[in-house]
Amino acid sequence: MEPIFDQADHVRLEDMRSPALSIEAVEADVVLGVALMKPLVLICSQDAELCLYYSHILGVDGFRIELARSVEEALALASEREPQAVVLDCQPASSTGSTICAQLKAEFRNRGLLVIALIAPGAENQHLDLLKAGIDESFVRPFGPAMLLDCLRTKLALPKPGSNGIENGSSLRCGRLEMNVDARRVRGNGHDIHLGPIQFKLLRHLLETPGMVFSRFELKNAAWGEKIHVGERTVDVHISRIRKELERTSAGSVIRTIRSDGYSLEEADVEPEADGEYASVRCHSLEWPDG
Repeated sequence: MEPIFDQADHVRLEDMRSPALSIEAVEADVVLGVALMKPLVLICSQDAELCLYYSHILGVDGFRIELARSVEEALALASEREPQAVVLDCQPASSTGSTICAQLKAEFRNRGLLVIALIAPGAENQHLDLLKAGIDESFVRPFGPAMLLDCLRTKLALPKPGSNGIENGSSLRCGRLEMNVDARRVRGNGHDIHLGPIQFKLLRHLLETPGMVFSRFELKNAAWGEKIHVGERTVDVHISRIRKELERTSAGSVIRTIRSDGYSLEEADVEPEADGEYASVRCHSLEWPDG
């Protein structure tokens, strides 16, 4: 797919990739010292006006945006930035929508990547190819932007717009590790922890029942679902990344490996013993303090 943007479109899109943040926007992202993990959406289209339009709509609603203008760029950005969702623009004279969808689903099947197609008028015959490629949702233009926003919020399990996710939000804690589930916010010892969607789901599952040993199979089902095939090594890699974040922030909790059984999350309130195991620990859930 060759990019068809003119120079003016390119300048506008480059400006939009790194938008200036107002003081209000920065303050809105920091509540009780916890960083808001804005979901990242990748928009893949050759239509500059469409990119600008939906980037504005999604940006106002609290999403971060990345733009791709070719199959290669979409795959590279999906690998580098780990978006939660990809929005594909499917033009009538092009079959690249189903091609990109199939490649994204094959390349990132372990990540549970959400892929949505925007089908142009006259391209309704692409529905079948998109379904075969594994598309999660599709909309025929024109349609109300609220439909796309509602789809993203529902399928990504995001809080309702206008809610900061803290009031009345369910939260979990283990040691100095804190997670606000509704707002998708995590911090360790007062430091922000940024996790990909799979790592967030794994950590949440461990935090919901601290001290319990979960098998790799149970963790796989919690993070990827029962229909996705993931090897044990993939689970181990994601657990390793979470461990590095806990160590980096001195979160006061550890993920302990139970040989041949799986993993458990525990509070590290004592020094490890000679064999590397930790003594009994204390973990609990809590309600996030109001406002």
